[in-house]
Amino acid sequence: MRQPAKTFQDLIVWQKSHQFVLAVYKFTSDFPKSEIYGLISQFRRAAVSIVANIAEGFKKKGTADKGKFMNIAHGSLEECRYYLILSQDLGYGDTSILTSQIEEVSRLLTSYTNSILSSES
Repeated sequence: MRQPAKTFQDLIVWQKSHQFVLAVYKFTSDFPKSEIYGLISQFRRAAVSIVANIAEGFKKKGTADKGKFMNIAHGSLEECRYYLILSQDLGYGDTSILTSQIEEVSRLLTSYTNSILSSES
């Protein structure tokens, strides 16, 4: 049996989300410079928001409070999902690896959120 996480960094969902952020930074570094204040900024901000909200929610005491931060993380994840579609459609690069990563993060985040919410019953 796995040990309970002591810090947010112990969470697999956080680790996978962090890897996604690093991949987003690398992917967007090749975007046209005209996107520096547009898509690059928005995409990176949304990706960081996923990880930051998982981290912030980790130490919150109540189930509702924890759930709120995971909900925000889910929203940011869906925002990133759209930016992947837009990036692909604009011809800014192959998004298949990032799409695979975001799918994994989405599954993990859903499971983590469900485990938080079911712990209140």
